Amino acid sequence: MFSLGGFSRGGEYENKTWDVLIIGAGPAGFTAAIYAARFGLETLILSKDLGGNMALTDLIENYPGFPEGISGSELTNKMHEQVKNLGVDIVFDEVERIDPTECAYYEGPCKFAVKTKNGKEYKAKTIIIAVGAAPRKLHVPGEEEFTGRGVSYCATCDGPLFKGKKVIVVGGGNTALQEALYLKSIGVDVTLVHRRDQFRADKILQDRFKESGIPVILNTVVTEIKGDGKVEAVKLKNRVTGEETEMAVDGVFIFIGYEPKTDFVKHLGITDEYGYIPVDMHMRTKVKGIFAAGDITNVFKQIAVAVGQGAIAANSAKELLEEWNSKVVE
Repeated sequence: MFSLGGFSRGGEYENKTWDVLIIGAGPAGFTAAIYAARFGLETLILSKDLGGNMALTDLIENYPGFPEGISGSELTNKMHEQVKNLGVDIVFDEVERIDPTECAYYEGPCKFAVKTKNGKEYKAKTIIIAVGAAPRKLHVPGEEEFTGRGVSYCATCDGPLFKGKKVIVVGGGNTALQEALYLKSIGVDVTLVHRRDQFRADKILQDRFKESGIPVILNTVVTEIKGDGKVEAVKLKNRVTGEETEMAVDGVFIFIGYEPKTDFVKHLGITDEYGYIPVDMHMRTKVKGIFAAGDITNVFKQIAVAVGQGAIAANSAKELLEEWNSKVVE
C-alpha cells in the first residue's frame, strides 16, 4: 500500500493565500498539482484520502506506459512521490464549503475561502475541484445495515476476507467484471448478477470473463440483502419474468457506477441536475476561478482522462492568474 509519510496536516497553511488549491488527491488532483507546481504556483492539496478510486483498483491494464498492468496502490504511490518531490503538501481534511470572499466575476482577481469539516479555513486565488465520484449504491433493504459486514464496494480491500466463501458481484461494466475476476483469482466463489441481458464492459474483459467460467445471472436485480449480524442471503428478481428467488451468500460486492461528491459546492450553482460539474474545454466552471477535473465532470471515467483534465485545469488556472496579475500591474 502507499505511504502517508511526508504529508502535512494543516497549521501554517491557513495563514497564506494559495495560488491554486486543489480539492482531491486522485489522478486528476495529483496531475493538476504536478503541473501547477512546475508552473511555479503556490499549490496546496486538500483531501481526505489518497488516490481515490484508483487506489482501490486491484489491476489497471489500460494506463499508458504499463503494458503488464499496475496496481492502483502502486500507481498512487508513483503519483504521490512525484507530487512530494515537487514540494506540494497535502492536508488531510474534507472540504465542507467554498465561498467567494473577494471576487469580481468578470474582472478578477478572486479570492476564495475553503472551509473544512475540521473547522479550518484556507484561502486561495483559484480552486481545482477533483474529488471524483463515490460508488453508487443499490438503495435496497439491508444494504446500509450490512455495509462492512458482508456488503462491500471494494474487492481489493475486502476480497481476502471471503476466501473460500460464496459472494455475488452486482454490475456489468468494466469494474464489475474486473473485480469478479480478481475475487475468483484469490479463491472466492463468485457469481455475477447483472440487471441487463448483456455487459457494458470492454470486449477484452468480456472475453477474459467468459473464459473464467464465473456463473452469471442476467436480467436480474437484488431487491433485498438479508442476514443476522452479517450477510447471509440476497433476494433476487428477474426483470423479465418477475420471478423472485433467494440465494444464500456470504457477501455482496456492488459495482454499478458512481455518484458525484459535490454537496459542498451546490450552493455555488456549478452542478448539473445529476450533481456533476459541467466544464468547458478549459475545465472552467460557471464561477470564474473555479475549475474541475476528473470523474466529477461526468466524462468517460478513466485515469487517462482524469490526468489529461488535471493538466488542462492547472494550465487554465495559471493563465487566469497571469491575466489577473497583468491587470494589477496596469
